[in-house]
Amino acid sequence: MTTISTLEFQIRAALLGLAVGDALGVPVEFESRARRKLDPVVTMRDYGTHQQPAGTWSDDASLTFCLAEAIADGYTVQKVAQNSVRWYSENFWTPHGRVFDIGITTREALQRLHTEKNLLFAGGTDEYSNGNGALMRILPLAFYRLDAPVTERFWLIREVSAITHGHMRSAVACLLCLEMARHLLADLTPAAAYQRLCQEAPAQLQALRIPTQEVQHFQIVLSGRLPDLPAQSINSGGYVLHTLEAALWCLLRHETYAETVLAAVNLGDDTDTTGAVAGGLAGLYYGEAAIPVEWLQVLARRADIEALCRRMAQAIQR
Repeated sequence: MTTISTLEFQIRAALLGLAVGDALGVPVEFESRARRKLDPVVTMRDYGTHQQPAGTWSDDASLTFCLAEAIADGYTVQKVAQNSVRWYSENFWTPHGRVFDIGITTREALQRLHTEKNLLFAGGTDEYSNGNGALMRILPLAFYRLDAPVTERFWLIREVSAITHGHMRSAVACLLCLEMARHLLADLTPAAAYQRLCQEAPAQLQALRIPTQEVQHFQIVLSGRLPDLPAQSINSGGYVLHTLEAALWCLLRHETYAETVLAAVNLGDDTDTTGAVAGGLAGLYYGEAAIPVEWLQVLARRADIEALCRRMAQAIQR
């Protein structure tokens, strides 16, 4: 019998949790919250928006696995960029051999990377290039250089984000999501992890010299009152801040993995990404055993994902 390390268990829970949340959202992506209220998602569906079989994950999980693959292979940011281009141009880490969903900002950046071989950071740096395409794939970095100073961890986040999303706001959103994951890895409950995030993040952002005008965009997340907001105050579109707020809100207001990801998907709009970000954090906290078996059974390439988690854990532990 093969032994599974604690680290591998944690990585599996997080990446399977992310992929399942993504797959729950794929069939209803772009549908409104009003539609979801009339017809809530309660289990894994098939076809729908992208005409994919049940258990199919999208670009969110694909690009997450591209990052995990780079860590498993001995991390360099060049490997992350190369894997991402391979996904876009060669169907690497796709669920069924073809790309069927990609955000505009991500597509434009990967097209630039594909044609300009020496380019590394292709992400737009303007304020309108703050979709959630970096946040959706950043979770594997929660396990890499875990004990490094925040300055070093933020540098890693910035370079991985800038492959497709070069604005500071995307990098800060990724940092806050990974700090939440870091606190969950330290065995804090979601509520305690969120409290720690709100306590520590302001000083961290100051130490990182994040401009005050950027920090102000994160007031809702860092207010300590995010879980108290009513659903109508939570947006679930493709803007990176909205995805971060929505995913954390779902995690903080529910008490099981299933409740968390279904709440995320049923917010409507960018259902796969909200489901993926919430699902990754919920998987990390509740563990793989908390993910409904019937959802895992239909998950595309589950064995390949589990093998990737093992390779990633082994690479980190070397």
